[in-house]
Amino acid sequence: MEFAVDRPRWRQVHEVIVERIRTGVYAPRTRVPSTVALTEEFGVANVTAQKVLRQLREDGLIYTELGMGSFVADPLP
Repeated sequence: MEFAVDRPRWRQVHEVIVERIRTGVYAPRTRVPSTVALTEEFGVANVTAQKVLRQLREDGLIYTELGMGSFVADPLP
């Protein structure tokens, strides 16, 4: 992925993952990529990938189960 220089990389990766959730690429209750997978796919640092997942949790789009990974949250009614 080529990153725009005028926006933080974590924000750009976040936007890609949000779009994948909204379009159903990642369906509710399915696993989203781990920090390792995000670093490999997007070529970002581990801390950047962690920030993406943290923001997705804060947005209410994913939830994390300890030892299991992060999953897409059910859509709000």
